Amino acid sequence: MKFLKYSNGDEMPMIGFGTYYLSFDDAYDVIRKAIRIGYRHFDCAPIFDNQEAIGKAIKDAIKAGEVTRKDLWITSKLWNDRHRYNDVEPACEKILDKMNLDYLDLFLINWPVSFEKKVKFPERSEDYLEEMDAPMEDTWTGMEDCQDAKLTRHIGLSNFNIARVQQVLNDCMMPPEINQCEWHPYLPQQSLYDYCRLNKILMTAFAPLGSPGREAKYTHPNEPFLLTEPAITEIAKKHGCTEAQALIAFALKRKTAAIVKASNEEHMKENLGAEEVNIDREDLRSLIVLSKYRYFKGDEFTSNGSPYKLTDLWEY
Repeated sequence: MKFLKYSNGDEMPMIGFGTYYLSFDDAYDVIRKAIRIGYRHFDCAPIFDNQEAIGKAIKDAIKAGEVTRKDLWITSKLWNDRHRYNDVEPACEKILDKMNLDYLDLFLINWPVSFEKKVKFPERSEDYLEEMDAPMEDTWTGMEDCQDAKLTRHIGLSNFNIARVQQVLNDCMMPPEINQCEWHPYLPQQSLYDYCRLNKILMTAFAPLGSPGREAKYTHPNEPFLLTEPAITEIAKKHGCTEAQALIAFALKRKTAAIVKASNEEHMKENLGAEEVNIDREDLRSLIVLSKYRYFKGDEFTSNGSPYKLTDLWEY
């Protein structure tokens, strides 16, 4: 198993199992299956509405002797309605309670946008908080408090561009250790990648396969399909692997963790087997020059009277 190493020596499995779009009813069986297959890194979030089922699956797998808690890396995230300083630590405690865990391995700020409490997705301007109402510096202090209280071993960011990461770095006691963002050959995010490496911030890729199974409301007409990209197909043929394995191996080659999703046992095994695929520099050069495309636009956070712009989220 390949790992990313944190400054304190902790190792995070580079291939993580994503729980986004995993229904509550399916989550228990899928997570039990994933643990048996060999997954040890699980990427979770309260907005996914499946925490209790995932926590029960983890508890039962430990009880059955299939795995120990120390073997697992559990990531969760702070949703946008808990950015006020006084809401951060209780939000982390609630996650631990729902998942029946003593601690998280990694706790991330999910998005650099803030909502009023109990808002999942904003429908009007009143659902948003202005920056002055929930300063990111205060939110990050709350994250640091979670680490101090040993609710989580590590803290980081998700969907933060360079300016937003720098905002945290300017006023932090403990710097963010990782930034999770959409990352694949259509969106290599080279400037953000270089910036994070320069500041010793690890990176995790979500949607490394182009998120082909995402909800229809998040798709767009005529968008490219990463898994049928000719350059990917050629690399898969060259290395005797699937297109999905080639894409995951691309992320691993660039020292980026990859969050993958599958419920089919064969696909779950294939994704984990991507660690055995050795992408070379010629492959990297053929992929880095592909046309650029972002699958997750972020429009849902920059509309309906939002004070945020897409440039507050992404590098352009």
